[in-house]
Formats: sequence, C-alpha cells, structure tokens
Amino acid sequence: MAKLSPQTYIRQVRQEMQKISWPTRKETAVSTIMVIIMVIVMALFFFVADQLIGLAVRGILGFGG
Repeated sequence: MAKLSPQTYIRQVRQEMQKISWPTRKETAVSTIMVIIMVIVMALFFFVADQLIGLAVRGILGFGG
C-alpha cells in the first residue's frame, strides 16, 4: 500500500465527498415515515404472533386462562 501525505489524503477525501449523492429533505422525511410505519406493522405482527403461540401452548399444556 502506497503511503500518502496528509494533504493528499485530505484532498482525496474531499474529492470522494463531492461524489456522494445526498438525499433531499423530502426524501429523508418520506424514508423516515416509512421506517416508522414498518416498525409499527412489524411490532403488531410479532405481538399477534406471540399471543397466538402463547394461546396454542396454553391449550396444548392444558393451562386455564
């Protein structure tokens, strides 16, 4: 691996940073809302699945409830 001077390294980092395509404020907001919605949906799914599995186990083992 070739050794770089600190100045060369910083220049290359700046060049790479200019290549980055940053999301707009609207894209960030939409993505954030979609993540929150998916987290809620998955939380509800796992809650229902847990309740159904618990009900089945209680039924199989004969625990009242």
